[in-house]
Amino acid sequence: MTFSLVSGFVRFVCAAQEPLVGGQAVMEGVMMRHGGAYALAVRHPDGSIVAERRPWFSLTQAPFLSKPFVRGFPTLIETLVNGIKALNRSAQQSAEGAGEEIQGWQLVMTLLLALALAIGLFVVAPHLMSIGMNWLKLGGGVEGLSFHLWDGVFKFLIFIGYILLISFVPDIRRVFQYHGAEHKVIRAFEAEGEITVQEAARYSRLHPRCGTTFLLFVLSISILLHAVLVPLLFMFWTPEHAVIKHAAAIVFKLLLMIPISALAYVLIGYAAALGDTWIGAVLRAPGMLLQMLTTYEPDTEHIEVAVAALAEALGEEAPERLRAPMYQPMESGTES
Repeated sequence: MTFSLVSGFVRFVCAAQEPLVGGQAVMEGVMMRHGGAYALAVRHPDGSIVAERRPWFSLTQAPFLSKPFVRGFPTLIETLVNGIKALNRSAQQSAEGAGEEIQGWQLVMTLLLALALAIGLFVVAPHLMSIGMNWLKLGGGVEGLSFHLWDGVFKFLIFIGYILLISFVPDIRRVFQYHGAEHKVIRAFEAEGEITVQEAARYSRLHPRCGTTFLLFVLSISILLHAVLVPLLFMFWTPEHAVIKHAAAIVFKLLLMIPISALAYVLIGYAAALGDTWIGAVLRAPGMLLQMLTTYEPDTEHIEVAVAALAEALGEEAPERLRAPMYQPMESGTES
């Protein structure tokens, strides 16, 4: 059993990755990616649906950055960049064109702010809380295992608390409904049956390749690696000053994000590829449970937008089994 799992994992990692359909919920709409382009479908206040196809900003076109155990971090960055573009564009479209499209420097600043908030919430804050547990004599120093166990507990509590907190915002609740609609439509596409609003509604709103699951893999792997590698670092180099020691630990954790995200990207794909096997179900279960918080059951109006986004993303490659609702195509974006 162990040998077959390992050999299956090796085959998965070494296999050429076929283009998959992926998506993201946005303001009053859904973004769907297929190959080198993504489509954005948004419902206007008057009830009509508009959709446009745009080029996907990619870092993984470079041969080295597309290799297994490397492509995870570049994929994370390009997903953030395209996601911010899609969110901004959807907010503009849902207000029927009000406002200006995000400029290059604004995109960079938004990305840096998003990264700074993520680092503050999920790296710095848990580390400071773990220092507090050490002061309270409830945990050890940064060189010990207990410090990083506390760090992991606080990471998860902040992550779950953040999701629960934003779910009280009405606009975010609608985004979570579009998130569920996106998953249903992708499942209908992958099932190779009819892709209609009615058929998609029958499928689960949970999906094994969801970004929520990816984040959970990142958190889990980071806890394990931090608990092993940070103490190992201080076995070879231990600054005398406490502030420098903790600063070094935080910087080291940030550097570890590159291999952590790369490994998480491979594992989430492998867990999805395992299909209905018991080990696949075990690997997918925590992420699927977490999606119960980040997806809500969509209405017909949400699924209609998701189907329109898929149809626009596939373009001429759309199969005959896909029957999209009426929507207004827009001219393709010119962004690079």
